[in-house]
Amino acid sequence: MTVAQAELQSAFRAAMAGVCTPVCVVTTVDRGRPHGTTVSAVASLSMSPPMVLVALDRGSGLLSLVRHTGRFGLNVLASGQSDLALRFARKDADRFAGTTWSAEPGSARLAGIAAWVRCEVAELVGGGDHIIVLGSVVDATSTDVAPLTYHARTFGTHQRTEEGFGRRAL
Repeated sequence: MTVAQAELQSAFRAAMAGVCTPVCVVTTVDRGRPHGTTVSAVASLSMSPPMVLVALDRGSGLLSLVRHTGRFGLNVLASGQSDLALRFARKDADRFAGTTWSAEPGSARLAGIAAWVRCEVAELVGGGDHIIVLGSVVDATSTDVAPLTYHARTFGTHQRTEEGFGRRAL
């Protein structure tokens, strides 16, 4: 890597640290065993049909399993679940040890989450050192619990800034 490329990468990393992102755990189940990893590169993609996108590292073991199973769950963590975010970000063999979860078709749903989206893989698209997994939503639920977010390399949550704004979609 050249000096200019390294400087651009550093500047890009700093710029993206200023973007508030949701913290999620993507899961799948293979041969009855749950697997998951923490992600922050996730977004709603389409309302008709309902779709999401999730970016997984090309070398991710979870990506290999999601390709194989064709299904995944998106656990949107709640504001008090930074411990789960850190647990599923580690390279430990069994990230589910000591966690409370339930089996859903092709995925694992963690307890206490802010929202849940279960998907079938619609398409895989290359994007640099990641693969973008496009998921067709087959189930979704949410709670009134505030989501866990990541901004400026720290965990937090969303706070409304305008009293009269209410709940409007963008």
